[in-house]
Amino acid sequence: MKSPLRVLITPSAAQQAGTGLADALGGRAHVVVNPGDDADVAFVSRDVTGLSTKHQVLPHTQQFHDALRSAPALRWVHAHSSGADRPVYGELRTRGVEVTTSSGANAGVVVQTALAGVLMLARCFPQLLAAQREKTWVPLVGSGLPRDLAGQTAVIGGWGPIGQGLGALLSALGLRVIPVRSSTSADSVCFEDIHTVLPRADWLLLACPLTDRTRGLIDAAALALLPHGARLVNVSRGEVVDEPALIAALRSGAVSGAYLDVFAHEPLPADSPLWDMPNVIVTPHTAGHSDGNEARVAALFLDNLKRWNEGRPLLNRVA
Repeated sequence: MKSPLRVLITPSAAQQAGTGLADALGGRAHVVVNPGDDADVAFVSRDVTGLSTKHQVLPHTQQFHDALRSAPALRWVHAHSSGADRPVYGELRTRGVEVTTSSGANAGVVVQTALAGVLMLARCFPQLLAAQREKTWVPLVGSGLPRDLAGQTAVIGGWGPIGQGLGALLSALGLRVIPVRSSTSADSVCFEDIHTVLPRADWLLLACPLTDRTRGLIDAAALALLPHGARLVNVSRGEVVDEPALIAALRSGAVSGAYLDVFAHEPLPADSPLWDMPNVIVTPHTAGHSDGNEARVAALFLDNLKRWNEGRPLLNRVA
């Protein structure tokens, strides 16, 4: 008989799972353990992270991360996030702990947010909202008409659920879409060859995971390849872009606008020039937040828990 499975999970996440834990384990005995106790598997739910960022870990999050580090029997961790680039996950993987993510759970929400960023930039909303705050009537007919989106080209870095969803919507709006992905295909290029398509990009949209291949992918040289006046949308990770180089390109007009949800350091420091740039929309790493995510993430965790208990391959496993 299998011994009871020790599951490290917050009370809130355990309550939401309800009978799902028992159902996923097919009747196998299990116990919910607290931070500081040894555990076999763990679920890092949204409430664990809270307002912590990768760069600024708050005490309650640190306590849970330390519990993961100090659980010698730990064999698998599931994260609520779509990425696993927080340092704790790298440490666990080095120990041989399997890590899975919730990639896809918030993809639809991120797609909607990224599309909103595109539309706001395309329709000059930063300029119009600034005029509203100044109570100034500035019709676009007097300040330069925006270009039609139809016929423009969008290069999308990352071709997972977010990139594909965004590509479908942009195609429906009449844009030409060029995917950039892990491997080359007939209609895409790999990350290492992104420089070959950047000269065609009216829009550069980043929706890729942070890996050794994508860290610093968009540096000064890459930005210089974009047509003058191109726009950038980043809903991936801040470290994919050379932030000082982007700021310089935005100041010069080489990049005419950007929607940024992620940054090299989070929270974005108060003295960052990005806050005050008239051609930049800044949001606090919130592109994927929605009230339906929690249930979707929990369903992914329970599906993987069933797979793990049955010895089947896990979904969204970090290689």
